[in-house]
Amino acid sequence: MSKQQATEMVALYIEAEKEVLAGKTVSVNGKLMTSEDLEQIRKGRIEWQRTLSMFTRPRGTTLARFN
Repeated sequence: MSKQQATEMVALYIEAEKEVLAGKTVSVNGKLMTSEDLEQIRKGRIEWQRTLSMFTRPRGTTLARFN
């Protein structure tokens, strides 16, 4: 999995989310989705955003500082 592929998948899921919210039926990875599947589309987007964050998070640094 590359950063480019993860970025493309996030974009696809965002587009699918927009289309379903507009009342359209969309196909993601060969699966036909309608407004009833909005939760599943959002779960997929979140999963891909997590994958993408692995490429963009600085390595060797902490996410929080406690003084």
